[in-house]
Amino acid sequence: MIRSTKIDRRSFVKAAGIGFLAALTPRSLMALERSDAVYASGIRAADGSFAIATVTERGEIVDQVALPARAHGMAFSAATGKTVAFARRPGTYAMIFDPRNKGQPIVISSREDRHFYGHGVFSPDGRILYASENDFDGNRGMIGIYDATDRFTRIGEFETYGIGPHDMTVSDDGRLLIVANGGIETHPDFGRTKLNLRAMQPSLVLIDAATGALIEKHVLPAEWSQLSTRHVDLDGEGRIWFACQYEGHRQDLPPLVGHFAKGEDLSFVELPEETTRRLANYIGAIAVNRSEGLVGITSPKGGASVTIDARTGKVLAETAIADAAGIVPAKEGFAVSSYDGDFLSTRSDVAWDQHIVRISQPTRA
Repeated sequence: MIRSTKIDRRSFVKAAGIGFLAALTPRSLMALERSDAVYASGIRAADGSFAIATVTERGEIVDQVALPARAHGMAFSAATGKTVAFARRPGTYAMIFDPRNKGQPIVISSREDRHFYGHGVFSPDGRILYASENDFDGNRGMIGIYDATDRFTRIGEFETYGIGPHDMTVSDDGRLLIVANGGIETHPDFGRTKLNLRAMQPSLVLIDAATGALIEKHVLPAEWSQLSTRHVDLDGEGRIWFACQYEGHRQDLPPLVGHFAKGEDLSFVELPEETTRRLANYIGAIAVNRSEGLVGITSPKGGASVTIDARTGKVLAETAIADAAGIVPAKEGFAVSSYDGDFLSTRSDVAWDQHIVRISQPTRA
């Protein structure tokens, strides 16, 4: 059974309550009433300030929550309605808020010897928040564990069994943590400088969410050791899709998208050569539309979005979008944003950041 996106919008409005709706401008209220889905994404406003914007599937901004600094990835809990915005690497804050009301956000900080890598995920029951972090003095990736029932108190950490963890997700049953170790060494003393491009160690790992034990580790082939594994998403069968950014020679044509499942080797999608060139060796975001069996990717460097058939790996569509940024499942296909302020059919006087999260109940088969 597929849950309609219209129910998503109605459930969001119902959960938000009168106080939230009363605080909206008439224009924002009208946009929300006409919307079938609700999303959130980081923005940089025209005055240089940063915020998280609540947005309709047409790209109409409904509301904003101010941020202390630029954010990157986001996480949403369907169980609790909480949304988290993670600071851009090497940032040290994460802000938790409920986009359905005007309650005071919770801001947490990483440990003094850690920083966030810009991504995280809730456990399916919403009780635990996992965040990708860097033990920069030990040069090892970590997963910070935060108690979402106790104002997001940090209660522990797991290793990621690799260097430079970036995006991560969790299996639908909550048992597996899936981490993309980008393989790139960084240290906050050197800002965003990549310190080991000739000795990268990219990998994808499966970790026991209860114990932190390593279940599987997939190291990329030696010929693609400079292919940084960056972002991941799950399809309806539990298959893990991953997207990469290449740090090698610009004329190389590495595989940029792949998939695997527990107990399987990595498989790369053989994109047409012209598509790979168009992506400019850089995929900024990946999303799976489960109900339609589609995988979507964006490349801000290549100025393009690409839609792939998840079953066959065939490219179904390519769209030129200057500075293409975030991508997320929509009622049909995907919603795509850009650094230039485009979000599907709407242009706003903001720069959308690289990731979008759906903040109403996701469409699932």
